[in-house]
Amino acid sequence: MTRLDPLADALSALTNASRLGKREVVIPIASKLIGQVLRVMQEEGYIGEFEYIDDGRAGKYRVKLVGRLNKAAAIKPRFSVKKDKFEDFERRFLPAYNVGAIVVSTPKGVMTHRRAKELGIGGVLLAYFY
Repeated sequence: MTRLDPLADALSALTNASRLGKREVVIPIASKLIGQVLRVMQEEGYIGEFEYIDDGRAGKYRVKLVGRLNKAAAIKPRFSVKKDKFEDFERRFLPAYNVGAIVVSTPKGVMTHRRAKELGIGGVLLAYFY
């Protein structure tokens, strides 16, 4: 089975497991980008601890769910966004003001759109969750 977008697969696995009420989910393919997105979700309190499992191939992530996640999805195409244009995408992807976060890849690393606004930098939209 070929994986065209591992980040989208990982986020849909999280969403599906959360909807089923599971406490833990194993993401079958690991990458640095997925790890950074998981770190942002953990900092925001939407998932619990996660760990990398080396299986001799691509690796896996085991993620503990805390029951706060309603939806997590990748943003395709990956839009570039300037520092003062985040509001348009907040309205487009998030259900309400100050609910959830958009994950942005910036020159200073992967972070939420709120942190990017604080720092006054733009970037590329990767995913959103709430």
